[in-house]
Amino acid sequence: MIKTFIIAAQTADGYIAKHSDHPAVWTSKDDKKRFIEITKRAGVMVMGLRTFKTLGKALPGRLNIVYSDKTENPEIEGVEYTSLPPKELIKSLEDRGFKEVAICGGTSIYTMFMESGIVETLYLTIEPKIFGSGMNLFNKDLDYDLKLVSSESTENGSTLLEFDVLKK
Repeated sequence: MIKTFIIAAQTADGYIAKHSDHPAVWTSKDDKKRFIEITKRAGVMVMGLRTFKTLGKALPGRLNIVYSDKTENPEIEGVEYTSLPPKELIKSLEDRGFKEVAICGGTSIYTMFMESGIVETLYLTIEPKIFGSGMNLFNKDLDYDLKLVSSESTENGSTLLEFDVLKK
């Protein structure tokens, strides 16, 4: 069975970005290193079009799947566009031989996958930064219990957390 996980960085006050076009340049080197390691291990990343645009390019060494209903998206090597429901997308990736899928944002994509009930793990980086306002990890009322698997503090003050999502 394919493992589906969310990976995200948050400020100490719980925001993943100031606004929908805010690039993740504010995260630490520790977070970026973790993101690269985990997403390359998975081999495939799923994100929304706005998140993809904040990256500015396809990230190498992994398949970049972008949720977009627009048909005029440019052909980019390493990028596929989809509008499949989460369970169908995950099934198609499993059929293609992938063992893990990284859900990489933004808020609507995180919420859509969480609501589908297929997310098994959350990798969260809590950065020692405050935005005061901004975008939350999720944009709907959700109710899931988590189990802390690991917690690591870095020299730069970031906290790397791994949670299992407990099935209801």
